[in-house]
Amino acid sequence: MYVLGIKTENITTATKAVFKGLQPDTEIDNVSIDSRSLQNNSGTLFFALQGQNKDGHVFISELINKGVSNFVVTNIPKAAEGKANFFVVDDTQKALQDFATYYRQLFNFPFIAVTGSNGKTIVKEWLNYLLSPDYDIIRSPKSYNSQIGVPLSVIGINQKHNLGVFEAGISTINEMEKLENIIRPTIGVLTNIGTAHDEGFASREEKITEKLKLFKNTDVVILQKNEAVENLLPEKAKTFTWNYEGESGADVTITPKKEKGNTLLQVNYKQPFEVTIPFTDDTFIENAINCLMVLLHFNYDAKTISQRLATLYPIELRLQIKNGINNCTVIDDSYSSDYQSLKIALDFLEQQKTHQKKTVILSDIFQSGFDTDELYLKVRQLLTDNNITRVIGIGETITKQLADFPNFYPYKTTQEFLAQFNPNGYQDETILLKGARSFRFEEILVLLEDKTHETVLEINLTALIHNLNFYRSRLKPNTKTMGMVKAFGYGSGSYEIAKALSHHKIDYLGVAFSDEGVALRNAGINTAIIVMNPEMSAFSAMIAYKLEPEIYSINELQAFLNIARKKNLSEYPIHIKLDTGMHRLGFEENQLEELISLLHNNNFVSVKSIFSHLSASDDGQFSDFTHHQIDLFEKWSTRLMEALQINPIRHILNTSGIYNYPEAQYDMVRIGIGLYGVGNDAEETKRLEKIGTLKTTILQIKEITAGESVGYSRNFMATEKIKIATIPVGYADGIARAWSKQGYVSIKGKKAPVTGNICMDMMMVDVTNIDCKEGDSVEVFGKNPSVIDIAKAINTIPYEVLTGISQRVKRVFYKE
Repeated sequence: MYVLGIKTENITTATKAVFKGLQPDTEIDNVSIDSRSLQNNSGTLFFALQGQNKDGHVFISELINKGVSNFVVTNIPKAAEGKANFFVVDDTQKALQDFATYYRQLFNFPFIAVTGSNGKTIVKEWLNYLLSPDYDIIRSPKSYNSQIGVPLSVIGINQKHNLGVFEAGISTINEMEKLENIIRPTIGVLTNIGTAHDEGFASREEKITEKLKLFKNTDVVILQKNEAVENLLPEKAKTFTWNYEGESGADVTITPKKEKGNTLLQVNYKQPFEVTIPFTDDTFIENAINCLMVLLHFNYDAKTISQRLATLYPIELRLQIKNGINNCTVIDDSYSSDYQSLKIALDFLEQQKTHQKKTVILSDIFQSGFDTDELYLKVRQLLTDNNITRVIGIGETITKQLADFPNFYPYKTTQEFLAQFNPNGYQDETILLKGARSFRFEEILVLLEDKTHETVLEINLTALIHNLNFYRSRLKPNTKTMGMVKAFGYGSGSYEIAKALSHHKIDYLGVAFSDEGVALRNAGINTAIIVMNPEMSAFSAMIAYKLEPEIYSINELQAFLNIARKKNLSEYPIHIKLDTGMHRLGFEENQLEELISLLHNNNFVSVKSIFSHLSASDDGQFSDFTHHQIDLFEKWSTRLMEALQINPIRHILNTSGIYNYPEAQYDMVRIGIGLYGVGNDAEETKRLEKIGTLKTTILQIKEITAGESVGYSRNFMATEKIKIATIPVGYADGIARAWSKQGYVSIKGKKAPVTGNICMDMMMVDVTNIDCKEGDSVEVFGKNPSVIDIAKAINTIPYEVLTGISQRVKRVFYKE
């Protein structure tokens, strides 16, 4: 995050650090916590944060080599002593928060803070949109509302800003006071209080009390009238409340009337007036009212409020990855264009790129807080640091400011770009779309996106990393992790999943066959890859692409050694599999002597790991057998290590093994289905986040009268007049026909039962009691039903449901 020039003495004071360095008069102009960012430079202050399985101190020497010279640390690595400035503290996360607290106090203008269980980010983004014509706003980018996200957001303030809009989120007690101290809000907004993060609190009252600590120094708190909540507010807090008609006691009364896709809000406050908003969803209405209340607090007149709220729009909060034309990958961030979010998007581009060639399509940038010349100098530097191959600029300002930038292609309007668009001009590259809403970059996306039918599997990469970190939190600090991305990433998409895991320093990736590994290498994945089911015919290709084979038999080992000799390989990494009871692949005890004989004094290969596979780690009734497998593994692997005088990585635990047998984690664990949100049992699954949501749309709605049938074989006969919706997803997309009789989908949050047999490409569902229309979104699986629900109903396992989703279904990857 960009900061004003801050000197060494200020950093030392703010972080309560002991300074040990070479340049006591240095100055920094940005803050970083990510060693992988290409934006780290000589002006960066790097906070070496420490987590359960991640330690920023490990990357200090690497960063020094890249030119970074200022670090906040708990200890100075020996290799880095005397090579940079170090600010030594007891806790680097607290130091980051202390630095943000110090930095916030340099500015004196209104700060709006938004909290609640739901709607925080939407309200923050809408307030930014509604107030930006009159203010230079600094807001937290995306969903930066955590103990780390909030300080990073605040550090983005500069001298041009005159209004702050920040969101604050908590998951347990004793967190909000820290965020309040950093933001120091003058105006508070409380959104809907729901069930999110209930598990982190002893009661709902405790959660509300904790959230309300954000408002202990505000001038006013805006909220829906609720005496139980108001009684928990800090004593000095003044309120400005609203409620719906018929509920008494609020400062503002709202009467909503839904009609033809819009909602008319009759506002009773001083002089009554009306506002039309382009939504009928209750959640959107509530969020819009909270924004309306802020405008009233700022004394906007009724005409301005009505005009601005009428233009509200759905906020896309996610960076999305989509397949593009001509083997391109498109990263869609086409609804915002400000400096801080550009930095985030460029980091994401580098993380998820599938090609060396990188194109950025960028509109004029708004709400930066900088003078125009200064802003575009910084944008130039960002584009240069991120090694962007080509920049397409759209807008009056950017075309002038970047006119002499290398490989810059200017267009004054989106329409001009569309008129000259040539699809052949985009081949084998990763394209970032980054534009302000007014530029309508969604029209560009339509041209760049690979066309497929309406059914989409959305993959949440943020949830994937949450699940990875959950399992890492159960490991010893030095235990390595291997992420399984075989079977097209368990149906989710192997390239993007592998990219995300590699970015988060997974030690190994596991694939089933060599062609999966070759595809990952061609997509730019450099992480070590183990091929779990290598075919002897693919050994040469594996060697060419630096893939590491699992060796499970004498014949296979001899075949690989023959190729190794012909290619004159030296110490090529292999992985020895032992069969301790799965009886699928692997060496048994009577083969160990021959295995040792073949490997002894053999320099063509190097045993990188020894492993086995637990066959029933998810089932407690077989715990004796699992312990027997672990005992055999210990015995046999020790025998190999002693005979060969080697010290390889050992691993036996899969996802359920990590949870149930943590004492056997050895040097590495393999995480498979858990990454994708499915745990060993209900309690474990509750701690994970679903990463996949299969969505489609309603094609047609029709009425069926009593006695009429629906679908093939007349499997369903109506007994009364009903309304059915046809949706374009069927068993060719991976939805089991067995789901027909007990299945359902979710439409507008309500269950719509499957009606009749599921067809190859379509299914019909009962929407008699659902207010829906053609074109509305349908959730085939995700939260309700989940893949676990479907698997139980059709007597299978979640693996089969996930991996069965056809590759004709478009995958869209996103980061929240």
